[in-house]
Amino acid sequence: MAAADQEPHASAVHPRSYQDESYQHGFLGTVDDFQKAGVLQDVVLEVEDRRFPCHRLVLSAASPYFRAMFTNGMAESRQTTVVLRGLDAAMFGEILSYIYSGTLHVSLDKVQRLYQTADLLQLDYVRDTCSSYMAMNVDCSTCVDLHKFADIFSVDIVRNRCLQWIGRHFAEVASSEEFCSLSVNQLTEIISRDELDVKEETTVWEAVVKWVQHSREDRLHHLPSILPHIRFNLLTSEDMAAILQHPLVREDPGSSEIIRNVVQRGGSNSNLRIGMDTLEMALFFKEGCACTFFFQPEQSLNSIIQSRS
Repeated sequence: MAAADQEPHASAVHPRSYQDESYQHGFLGTVDDFQKAGVLQDVVLEVEDRRFPCHRLVLSAASPYFRAMFTNGMAESRQTTVVLRGLDAAMFGEILSYIYSGTLHVSLDKVQRLYQTADLLQLDYVRDTCSSYMAMNVDCSTCVDLHKFADIFSVDIVRNRCLQWIGRHFAEVASSEEFCSLSVNQLTEIISRDELDVKEETTVWEAVVKWVQHSREDRLHHLPSILPHIRFNLLTSEDMAAILQHPLVREDPGSSEIIRNVVQRGGSNSNLRIGMDTLEMALFFKEGCACTFFFQPEQSLNSIIQSRS
């Protein structure tokens, strides 16, 4: 036999890796079946006096919070019953359902509590899904409540969406009872924005009045810190006079002086709000007198002043 015939036949078939597309779904489905049937469970989690039998392995695989609890030699890793504090039992049940099934059920009435639970348990998918859901459901009836929540938990996507909505519908939002539940910092942030869709600055002043009067004894002392965020330079002299004579301003010592100082020293932002007409009013204070001018945006302010000198 020839030497060539004695050499092993070189195979043209290379090793390959195969992915079982049904395995992940089937595996998760089996784990969910075990959970529902109470099979192989090795730990009970207790939340608000409700007991949730679970599998340490599944919890650890799903959540960094549980992974640290059960794999780092902590006391809980040796306990058959672990009490979890600071959690909502109903929301923990929803989270547990997601961990075992991969399906998350979200609704407006529970999304904030669901977010808080997911945040504690470090479940990024649940937290991000809740954020997106809140951002998609911002309207006049929800924007204030969602803004307050997003502000506390630093949910930027929701917070920015709420600020946009409040700006575009400021008059309507300001007329709601929910508007009065804003904190002073949240209020001043909102009224400081150029993006308020208002035709007159008096709308902003009236919103501030409503907010203060909602709890006058607790909020009147905030008025001096709020006033600089109102654009007094965009008000007519008549409106200014009315504000200076308003009971809130007269009742709070120094408020009228703050208003005059803000305007005279140029502290009041003169940028037009987004909803104001192109033909706008500018107030200039010269030698202590308020002078009203009307101008087109293409005009030079210096030319207007010189023409009135």
